Amino acid sequence: MGISILLLVGGLILLYYGAGWLIRGSVGLAHLLGVSKLAIGLTVVAFGTSIPEMVVSIIAAFGGSSDLAIGNIVGSNIANIGLILGIAALITPLHVEVSTIRREMPLMIAASIVFSLMAMSGTITALYGLILLIGMVGYTWFSYASSKKESTSLSTAVQQEFDEAIDAIMPRHGVNVLWVLLGLGTLVGGAELLVGSSTEIARTIGMSERVIGLTVVAVGTALPELATSMVAAFKKESDIVVGNVVGSNVFNIVGIIGTTAIITPISVGGRFTADLIIMLAYSLLLLPILRMGFTISRMEGGVLLTTYVGYVAWISIVR
Repeated sequence: MGISILLLVGGLILLYYGAGWLIRGSVGLAHLLGVSKLAIGLTVVAFGTSIPEMVVSIIAAFGGSSDLAIGNIVGSNIANIGLILGIAALITPLHVEVSTIRREMPLMIAASIVFSLMAMSGTITALYGLILLIGMVGYTWFSYASSKKESTSLSTAVQQEFDEAIDAIMPRHGVNVLWVLLGLGTLVGGAELLVGSSTEIARTIGMSERVIGLTVVAVGTALPELATSMVAAFKKESDIVVGNVVGSNVFNIVGIIGTTAIITPISVGGRFTADLIIMLAYSLLLLPILRMGFTISRMEGGVLLTTYVGYVAWISIVR
């Protein structure tokens, strides 16, 4: 048991650093290809912070731990809104100025609904996975095209917000590929440790893989999003925080579930019904909050965080 916990912590550390190195390399390559910093922030960074979820879910599903794979994604999407946005809003009220992010909110909700319907069918098949991946291509194109149009009308302050965030993680051009390779290798090693140790801990303490996936694994793989959002919140870069969460939640579904289902069908069953409903409720809750003033206040952040802690306590007790 003690060794399993150490391996789990080690896996989380490898995932955290692996994601950071992969993002640095990917950001550098995207910049060399002429992608704008706003587009990089809304796509490459948001997608890159979700890579730990992807590697963990693929390895878990391929190893027959479907509950761990699904729990990881559903739990990460819930944590992104309840935990990450909640903490970030407590640090500083999150005022969203970029209309691209507001346009992506309905896409996040639509993706969550489609995913929930697929999951409630019992099995997410390769066909469902293909549909989700097609959606990922469409979403990436939409984000890129919208951000190019948006960048011409952004205020100087908001444009500088994205430029500074990307410059902070931009590596030297000559080592982009090395950062990508190092990040990928570290991620795979960390995911192997995390999946194996989580499964062993679940068996030892009698907790289901579903609960482990929704809590420990989900929060662990969401660490890159948490780190990115905390830094942005302290710098009062609200658009980076919200854009990272929205982009990550969409990619978790269309990219990660889509890829995993094509590799191997994912069995879901009715065990995740309540968790899927909570994921949908959190996604829907963001829309009126942003519509009422495009701001998540400290009080609203406190509500998000409190309800998230309550949810984790509830599933840990009920199991």
